[in-house]
Amino acid sequence: MDRKTPETAGLDPVVLRDQLFELWNRKDLQTLHLAAIQGFSKLSEPLEGLLTILEGCPGKQKGRSHTLTHHILMEFLTWGKEHPQVTLSSLLQQQALELQQRALSLIRDTQANFVDNLINIYQLNSLDPAILLLSIMKLHALHCYKEAAALSIKLKLQKELNMEEMCVPLILQNKLAMAESFVTGHDHLEQQLVSLLDSWCHPNFREEEISKQFPHLSVTKQCMSLIQPKILTKHVFRLVEKFHIDQGLCPNALHKRRLDSLRFLMYKRFVEKTMTDENWSDHVQYVVADDSELQIHLVELLVKYCGCLSKASQWSLRYNVPRNRLPFGVWDTQQSLPSDLQQVGFRDSAKAEAWTPSRSHCKTFYQVPLTKENVHFVDSPEALRRCRNIVLKEGGIVGVDMEWQPTFGCISTQQVALIQLAVLGQVFLLDLCANGFCQHPDTIIFIRSLFSERSILKLGYGMSGDVRCLIATWHQLLDEPLQIEAMLDLLNVHQKIQRQKVNRTQKGPKEVAVGKKQQAEKGLSLLVQQVLGRPLDKTEQMSNWEKRPLRISQIRYAVADACCLLDVYSALSSNPAYFGLPADLRSMSSSQSGKNGDKKQKAKRATEKEECQGAQRVSPRSSNTEKGLLCGEKPSEDTPPRPPQQLRVVCDNMLQGLGRCLRCLGVDVIILENTDDHRVAAKLAQAEGRFILTCGQPFQSLRSQVGEGRCLSLDCSEKARDQAVRVLRHFNVQLTPSDIFSRCQTCNSDEYAAVPRKDMARMLQQKGFLQGNHTIQQQQQREEETLGDILTPGVTPEFPRTSCTLQTRTPNPLRLRSRIDICRAAALHLSLECTHKNSVESNYRHFFFLFSNGLDRRVTRKEALRMTSSARETPTSAPLEIIGFPVRHLVLKCIIPPKNQTRIVSAALRLLRL
Repeated sequence: MDRKTPETAGLDPVVLRDQLFELWNRKDLQTLHLAAIQGFSKLSEPLEGLLTILEGCPGKQKGRSHTLTHHILMEFLTWGKEHPQVTLSSLLQQQALELQQRALSLIRDTQANFVDNLINIYQLNSLDPAILLLSIMKLHALHCYKEAAALSIKLKLQKELNMEEMCVPLILQNKLAMAESFVTGHDHLEQQLVSLLDSWCHPNFREEEISKQFPHLSVTKQCMSLIQPKILTKHVFRLVEKFHIDQGLCPNALHKRRLDSLRFLMYKRFVEKTMTDENWSDHVQYVVADDSELQIHLVELLVKYCGCLSKASQWSLRYNVPRNRLPFGVWDTQQSLPSDLQQVGFRDSAKAEAWTPSRSHCKTFYQVPLTKENVHFVDSPEALRRCRNIVLKEGGIVGVDMEWQPTFGCISTQQVALIQLAVLGQVFLLDLCANGFCQHPDTIIFIRSLFSERSILKLGYGMSGDVRCLIATWHQLLDEPLQIEAMLDLLNVHQKIQRQKVNRTQKGPKEVAVGKKQQAEKGLSLLVQQVLGRPLDKTEQMSNWEKRPLRISQIRYAVADACCLLDVYSALSSNPAYFGLPADLRSMSSSQSGKNGDKKQKAKRATEKEECQGAQRVSPRSSNTEKGLLCGEKPSEDTPPRPPQQLRVVCDNMLQGLGRCLRCLGVDVIILENTDDHRVAAKLAQAEGRFILTCGQPFQSLRSQVGEGRCLSLDCSEKARDQAVRVLRHFNVQLTPSDIFSRCQTCNSDEYAAVPRKDMARMLQQKGFLQGNHTIQQQQQREEETLGDILTPGVTPEFPRTSCTLQTRTPNPLRLRSRIDICRAAALHLSLECTHKNSVESNYRHFFFLFSNGLDRRVTRKEALRMTSSARETPTSAPLEIIGFPVRHLVLKCIIPPKNQTRIVSAALRLLRL
């Protein structure tokens, strides 16, 4: 007989597990460490014993650092460093295979450290791939999609699996990041993922196609909200840039992006009317290109936005749109157009326009202090040499600016089309679109010499974006980074001026409305307005800078952008103390804008740039000085306290959690749906006088469509309750207990209907939340006799003497951890007839209660008497509006006519779990 003696058998792993579990419960980690180290040494087969311990640990599949499983595994690794002989190779092949299969069954968690350690200890990579694939497919069949994908990544088996079967469930579960990790490093899988997402962007795509292809998946409405074309398009272009994939593989997303750009151009031209017809026509031709479907959409949108059939007819004739695809009336208008109007006309404004603008323009905007003869185009090596001799003079000051063609998100990288270099009395325009000039060696040498010369002060505004475009234009700058010396970014100066302004006025920066368009100034235009008195005319900012020849208005704009830098610097240098700046502005010069590797600095500068553009932001990343005002920590002096009912806001679809939280507190909130465009928020704000709450990139476009201080940007990385705190403090909202849940989280209504108790019980029975009447009566009879300690002081409210609001310890509503739907199934409103008399012997009705433990109770006469023992009013009755709270306290609100304010028995109804 081959029987092991106790001496040779070693310590039983089950005994060691129980010992470790007891120490873990006592939180004696030091003793647990010693017991684990000693116990592992006493095991006859440490590797087998470890598996036995891990298999028997509670929560063994969680594998996180706060669990016993993870702690034991870490202790084993520590012990294993002192015992390198304990390896899988020391065991027989069959025994090692059994241990590997047992270890494989433990891996059902994506905690990287836990999985990696198991794979390394038991050398799972050496297993037969068929066994590993079988384990992965078992996890997938158990709907552990994330765990299956994580294990396949760890074992490097992505090529052996079907990409769609692995990634589609992850995408529908809002785990696109895991799907990206699954395909990363495998070119064909990366292309398949992008093609899959692009196919879902097709206009004819329907969710039934996913259900047919993956019948085992439960495709819900929430899942469908994750694959809306608007959302998917952003992911497609992000992945195209991340994986360096040709955009030809995503035609549907590209079509969607171009169509959205076309709608944007229609809005800018015919609704906002902030774009000239020349710029609009140039951009439309760029966006539409040779796409016949977009050409048809162009004609349809012209009829919708413009209402002018003649203009739609001209464009339809230009693109030869088939008659059967024309909107109603366009064909007839085509036939009636004169021959000279049958084509879209483009006047040669470059020759017709004068250099000197109109008198009204001169009075409104900053003007270029130069004649046209002092503006030089540089488009050849000979012209570049003349420019070099003047610009690179030692001790000079050069204003630097750049322009590029707007791509409307269709192309991730933008290449510089024009570089403006302004010196005293002259401006040089480097035309990088000229044939052969951009890639000429002398051009790149000149750019390097200019930026690296320490004796020449370079002036710019927000140079980080300009440098990124330079790198996209010249890839040589990636191999040999551009050295930037003596660069003064006036954006940093502007930030300091704004901070000083906040300190002086305690009101923060204000937007400045200019002209009839009432467009708020921002960025460089705001700085020029603050220092020189008049802002820049930004009409030509978003124009086609690659089209030649440039219009006079474009040249004038480009020259003004560079010249104003010299004038602003001169004005600031002459009186720096007035603006709160140091005497030597050059001491503020920094080459940080050229260091693209420092992501933290880039994010910080981007945030501060938006703040100094004249809008109010609510962000925790502001400076300490600005935080008290712009982040809502302290209300402005001119903002009087207001109740939440007077605050009316609209939250975009990125702040839906904030919107529901504010509704809990009584704020009138409209929340955009996932499929709504951000422009809907601006329309609602304009029509109903609401504030806009947003975050991220939409902030810039939204703030330009509403009045001063009507758009706030929050940090989307914060939790909803923290965002709500900032909003309330920013608007100086004063809360009272009666405001809590005074508004419905779902429909935003603040009007409640009093529902009789019988009707409420009937509705709850129909919804399946209550049992039948007979069962309820039997349960109530048993509970009346054994009510006992149900009404404890922790849940029984102490009623105030002179208020109609009855409450216990009111919890902070901003600390909610679960959503409450007040009007779900119409079950949170109840009408009760409550009788109160002074006599102790009076018969009290039974009153319906619900406590935090979820038990429905009827209160007996004695309990009701005890709760209302201090009532001294005459008998009366009043409808009750019951409001629940998902914690161990109740907030109870009683609506009573002012003439009959009395103490009544409080009641609460079950919170319906969402």
